[in-house]
Amino acid sequence: MTARDDILALGKRIGQSIIGQEEMVERLLLGLLANGHLLVEGLPGLAKTRAIKSLAKNLTAELSRVQFTPDLLPADITGSEIYFSEGGKGEFKFQQGPIFANLILADEINRAPAKVQSALLEAMEERQVTVGGKSYPLPELFMVMATQNPIEQEGTYPLPEAQLDRFLMHVEVGYPDEASEAAIMRLVRSEENAAEQKAKSTTAERLDPQAVFDARSEIGTVTVSEPVEKYIVALVFATRYPERYDKDLAKLLQVGVSPRGVIGLDKVSRSYAWLKGRDYVTPDDIEAIVHDVFRHRLILSYEAHASNTTPDKVIDRIIELVAVS
Repeated sequence: MTARDDILALGKRIGQSIIGQEEMVERLLLGLLANGHLLVEGLPGLAKTRAIKSLAKNLTAELSRVQFTPDLLPADITGSEIYFSEGGKGEFKFQQGPIFANLILADEINRAPAKVQSALLEAMEERQVTVGGKSYPLPELFMVMATQNPIEQEGTYPLPEAQLDRFLMHVEVGYPDEASEAAIMRLVRSEENAAEQKAKSTTAERLDPQAVFDARSEIGTVTVSEPVEKYIVALVFATRYPERYDKDLAKLLQVGVSPRGVIGLDKVSRSYAWLKGRDYVTPDDIEAIVHDVFRHRLILSYEAHASNTTPDKVIDRIIELVAVS
């Protein structure tokens, strides 16, 4: 099997336990392939936690779940130096925190104060943790999936723009359709059979992480033509200088997409094209994923908020206005 066959099989196995959320499963794979982090937003019970658990179950990778709460401390995530005494001699040794796993589920990340949220910054960007003046590298396979509830905002600490920008994609999860809802009931009913679950767990195949690294190497060879590159840059600049395209659009935007948005759009579009079986990127690939890459990087104006204009509506308008070279 090729690396693409392995990744598609992985997605299919995840999809067997995540019904009605095909787009979220695809975005999870894209984050893994593009070596980035995901911010997943949706109401409780929409299989956000289940998705990354299913990924860890089907991939030879260690999963750490951190439930963010107001009393969480940075050391609860990164780890800390602990004093050990043996044979009359004592020394400080670093005790690794949950951040040293391959897959990190930061559940309800906006429940913890800023000091704890910032503890993720170095880990997400530099792939290392510094404690007591010493740096400790994180695993080569490393991805953070943070979740947050879009409605219940009491007692939460909104993520600052600097941390939001560290996430490769902001994925919004909605309700499944009626057919999927019925299938979910049947799935949970079957999973309650403990004997059946035990049999599944003993026979389930887990993908070796090397397949992910091989896939990333292949994605590195995916071609982005000059016109497509210009299209990516034009989309980004339309968020920074919207008055060049439309006066009404300029009234809705306060701050545009950062250079990380350009890098992210390039990486995710190449991963998306590779996943679809092509070795080149098309404008359709970019338009398929641009909402997830731009959504959390746009800062809308007061006028946009007053008129209930969402980032997705602004991005839709930008796609209409920006022509492909």
